[in-house]
Amino acid sequence: MRLRVVAIGQRMPAWVQQGWKEYAGRMPRNLPLELREIPAGRRTRQADVGAIRERECAALIDAAAAPGPVVVLDETGLQWTTADLSRQLADWMQFGDDIHFLIGGPDGLNQETRDRADRVWSLGKLTLPHPMVRLILAEQIYRAWTILQNHPYHRA
Repeated sequence: MRLRVVAIGQRMPAWVQQGWKEYAGRMPRNLPLELREIPAGRRTRQADVGAIRERECAALIDAAAAPGPVVVLDETGLQWTTADLSRQLADWMQFGDDIHFLIGGPDGLNQETRDRADRVWSLGKLTLPHPMVRLILAEQIYRAWTILQNHPYHRA
């Protein structure tokens, strides 16, 4: 089983790359956290942002074509607690399918992408920079896993 994060955007700042490596590196070998970056569409003054978003969303859906649940991170989704995520992770681990977490680009996701998802998850009501969403997601997945392992990282 693999936890696959598919995100729009490449060439992240060093602090994002370092944070991702830190949390992904903490995951056990039998539950790796992987990142696949999809190039963002080029946004210029004359660019058709709607068309760019459609292409980005199609690429996200294509990248999540392998069997397994798809979780879209979107502001319209349900807000989970860390305990909720931990329970969901335990359920997913019982089946062993790869899990795909999709993170859109700066212009968000289209309805088709949200409809494709098995779960739509919101990290909260704040608008977060997409690079930061990667880090929060990685940390929360690690934290959820530590809860399942009775590891002292999570002290709630």
